[in-house]
Amino acid sequence: MIKKQLPDGLHIDTLAVRAGIDPSQYGENSEALYLTSGFLQPDAATAARRFAGTEEGFTYGRTSNPTVTAFENRLAALEGTEAAIGASSGMGAILMMGMGLLKAGDHVICSRSMFGSTINLFAKEFAKFGVQTSFLSQTDVAEWRAAVKPTTRLLFAETPTNPLTDVCDIQALADIAHNAGALLAVDNCFCSPALQRPVELGADLIIHSGTKFLDGQGRVMAGAVCGPRSIIDDKFAPLIRSAGVNLSPFNAWVVLKGMETLRIRMEAQSANALALAQWLEAQPQVARVYYPGLTSHPQHALAMRQQSGVGGAVLSFDVRANGPQEGRARAFHVIDSTRVCSITANLGDTKTTITHPASTSHGRLTEAQRQAAGIGQGLIRVAVGLEHIDDLKNDLARGLDTLS
Repeated sequence: MIKKQLPDGLHIDTLAVRAGIDPSQYGENSEALYLTSGFLQPDAATAARRFAGTEEGFTYGRTSNPTVTAFENRLAALEGTEAAIGASSGMGAILMMGMGLLKAGDHVICSRSMFGSTINLFAKEFAKFGVQTSFLSQTDVAEWRAAVKPTTRLLFAETPTNPLTDVCDIQALADIAHNAGALLAVDNCFCSPALQRPVELGADLIIHSGTKFLDGQGRVMAGAVCGPRSIIDDKFAPLIRSAGVNLSPFNAWVVLKGMETLRIRMEAQSANALALAQWLEAQPQVARVYYPGLTSHPQHALAMRQQSGVGGAVLSFDVRANGPQEGRARAFHVIDSTRVCSITANLGDTKTTITHPASTSHGRLTEAQRQAAGIGQGLIRVAVGLEHIDDLKNDLARGLDTLS
């Protein structure tokens, strides 16, 4: 086996292609894919020690796998955390975080602007087991501070949010959490570590849907939690053994390779998104554009500080309409008129995707929850890909210019 220890202080671009695990005895340059449900043991005593956790070594696919470990090591290196643990999806990672950290009677503070499935998970599923969640404004730091209780164990936010791109002050929320003896978790799906490293701003745990920008081509489902090794090993690793929310080796390998091009994709797609957002602001049929890279965005200055001066690759906009019913019809017309954009709820793909959040990603919420989150019927979300910007403008103009 060829072993070369990477030097300290490598740039994130280098870590994206070099961090992982050592090659096998065959000396492969491209990371190997280990498709196996179990691992051979040299003898019964060694097997006993490894299953007991007193000796390192791979045992069973639900517990660990070399390809998954390579994915975890690379992502932790990019985020600047001590460790990471893979999950079957982004929601699987959030479920693992909640099950590993919370118990009946605990209190969570969460942004009401988060992804619809995240809101449902905390408001409905965790509530069944006695976990209380307060949903607050993404941007009102005073409201977060006032919501803290003696039982508060976790503050959880995604920044920017899906789909309205609200940006929270990570450092301010970290201070609130730590003063209360709680943890701050940040969903970094929209920015990825190529643009934003929440741990450098005080966050304790970083959540990822590897399905999005980490993969980058919409191929597989994947998730992860990044954080201190003590929490990863003591809270989440035992849960993986029992709950079965583990990441498959094949999916881990796909995302592992996707991370190699993460920064160049994020830079190119973000540049496209900024140009498209600026163009949309000038369209008469557009009421408002939501994009942190625009100076009109309420948290533009904060976003530029936290996100390496880049707005990201996702934007949303409201079509002009008189009431929800007309808004829905006009949004559907714009979406259905596209011939280049892919009509799908996924994001982070090299192909631009377009969706109607009120009926897809936030479709399972009540109307009251959608209104609280600011999700109107005239809202359209665009996750910008690598197509030529003129083609994307023309694709949206086809519907916008024919609104009656």
